[in-house]
Amino acid sequence: MFKHILIPTDGSPTALKAARAGIRFAAQAGARVTAFHAVEAWQPVYSSAYAADARAFVNFEKRAQQAGEKLVAAVGKLASSAGVPFAALVSEARTPYEGIAEAARKRKCDLIWIGSHGRSGLARLMLGSVALKVVAHAGVPVLVYR
Repeated sequence: MFKHILIPTDGSPTALKAARAGIRFAAQAGARVTAFHAVEAWQPVYSSAYAADARAFVNFEKRAQQAGEKLVAAVGKLASSAGVPFAALVSEARTPYEGIAEAARKRKCDLIWIGSHGRSGLARLMLGSVALKVVAHAGVPVLVYR
């Protein structure tokens, strides 16, 4: 039924747990996996008292990209050991949920398999739920794994 599964990761234990389960599912379904990490767009702050150093911005972007590549590579190792075809994608996004939805569209994924931290109450209100926002904005089915 599903042939191409997007597995977003933020490197958390919750995301890795979901990735393991998603890869097991992909192996059983004969699907391929794309691991995705969103690098949030950095907005420099300008004021009369502060001017952003362009070198700091370039270094920030480079380090964020490298960190994202390590995160998706960890998912790649899991996929490789399960014999699941794998691709990695790290890209800049305004917000993680927008990046996830866009990656699924661009890569023509037919399922997004995402972990949920399971926050509730004030923590959910303050931090928001990326998984919930993905469900609301993705144009494909979303499986939220807990």
